[in-house]
Amino acid sequence: MDNSLNFILAKSIKNNWEGLALTDFNGVSYQYRDIARKIAKLHILFENCGIKRGDKIATCGKNCAQMSVAIIASITYGAVTVPILHEFKTDNIHHLVNHSEAKLLFTDSSIWENLDVASMPGLIGVLQVSDFSLFYSNSDELTNSRHHLNELFGKKYPERFTQDDVTYYEPEPEELALINYTSGSTGFSKGVMLPYRALHSNVKFCMEELKILQPGDGIICMLPLAHMFGLVIEMLHTFAMGCHIHFLTRVPSPKVIMDAFALVKPKVIIAVPLILEKIIKTRVFPLLEKPIMSLMMKVPFVDDFLLGKIKEKIEITFGGNLKQMIIGGAALNNDVANFLKRINFPVTVGYGMTECAPLISYAPWDVNPVGSCGRIVTRMEGKIEHGDFEAGELWVRGDNVMLGYYKNQEATDAVMKDGWLNTGDLCEIDENGFLYIRGRSKTMILGPSGQNIYPEEIEQKINNLPYVCESLVVEDSGKLVALIYPDLENGTKQGMDIEALTKLMESSIATLNKELPAYSKIASVKMQSEEFEKTPKRSIKRFLYQH
Repeated sequence: MDNSLNFILAKSIKNNWEGLALTDFNGVSYQYRDIARKIAKLHILFENCGIKRGDKIATCGKNCAQMSVAIIASITYGAVTVPILHEFKTDNIHHLVNHSEAKLLFTDSSIWENLDVASMPGLIGVLQVSDFSLFYSNSDELTNSRHHLNELFGKKYPERFTQDDVTYYEPEPEELALINYTSGSTGFSKGVMLPYRALHSNVKFCMEELKILQPGDGIICMLPLAHMFGLVIEMLHTFAMGCHIHFLTRVPSPKVIMDAFALVKPKVIIAVPLILEKIIKTRVFPLLEKPIMSLMMKVPFVDDFLLGKIKEKIEITFGGNLKQMIIGGAALNNDVANFLKRINFPVTVGYGMTECAPLISYAPWDVNPVGSCGRIVTRMEGKIEHGDFEAGELWVRGDNVMLGYYKNQEATDAVMKDGWLNTGDLCEIDENGFLYIRGRSKTMILGPSGQNIYPEEIEQKINNLPYVCESLVVEDSGKLVALIYPDLENGTKQGMDIEALTKLMESSIATLNKELPAYSKIASVKMQSEEFEKTPKRSIKRFLYQH
């Protein structure tokens, strides 16, 4: 039974019945027994309104305890959960609900007010995530069972609801558990089909490797539950461990995050690189560059003492109880990584992708070399296929790998062969099994809160603007910059010099930003005086323009 995710989740609820499970930061808290009751009620609701095993249930909203309950309830019922990023535009949400064939949608009022239910004809109902009340129902069974839910719960559990009543659906390992869309753009969306074995394998690996965590330990869930890193590693894994998970429930500004660290004092922090890099680059490096500090750092023993003090201050910033920080989604800046290694700060970099739910490689901070993202995880294997690069493309196979892309066999066949998945990343593996990513054949940029940004989608829109020949969207210091090669010939004909064209581009980008999600807005424009360098196939040599 231990080879089932649902069994592990049920076991955690039973073992931690009185313990705190989920908290909305500065808001309501729920014990594991409260979560069990909520799940049981949702299961009754699903059953009474005709939701069958394998039916799709979508969720779209900011991280919060109730959103977590909706997802766990769907998984443990045997429905297929479809988490949709709340920052997606309305048209994209409509498209993903329809494409996934979702029958129910859990969302919040701020998203619901912009949705058009007529554009999602497959839904039988939409539920308000804060209290599971009905925003919309197209089913008498759903309406009736929701209005009489407490009564139905009382009939099913006439004595009282106890740990013995917590029993969940036992799926086959290959059964579909979740569809996660890799992008919010209709043209580029791919629904990654993840079976129960992939979710279970990831959760089990974390439980085996992160022995630091104990039941009751505080965890802060910062990454979106609509991304696999946030959903599986931050939430499902720590819930299975009996931890107390805190959701920020709002935009994770530096102050909100620091307040949460101070209160929760987490042993383990899972984050994207930006949060750590900002602290080191803005607070630590300027300090070390001061003349007196620079001089003192050259004195034996004094340098160790000063570095020890700096390490203490950094640890206090993260709550003072940190045993390991796991960075995912992108590599750490080399200067930052080398400095943190020098002071023995407990940070490590893991590697994964949605298609592996998400883990591919990991190693603890005290063994992982700078620049590496660990070793291939348990129940997975990897191989490097060398092509036209010094490094080769990494292929992986094992329990974590997806079933394929939903309703897209062509895209599936493009990346999967005989059970092997092509990651699209150019990697090397050293003699000790440590994995190094040397470049990406894919171009995805990681947003500030773990969102996937696909620059080609934004570039398509920019290239459609007046007086643009071609463009590149790159990341610079955590912000997106549009590099634009303008149509100077046409501009000159219209009496515009480069200065006038630049102003026009900035105005056009400001207008375009209104169409884009907050995390993929362009922060600045840089004009290119020459055409971008191309490969023989006329593709832009992206790596020449990355910062």
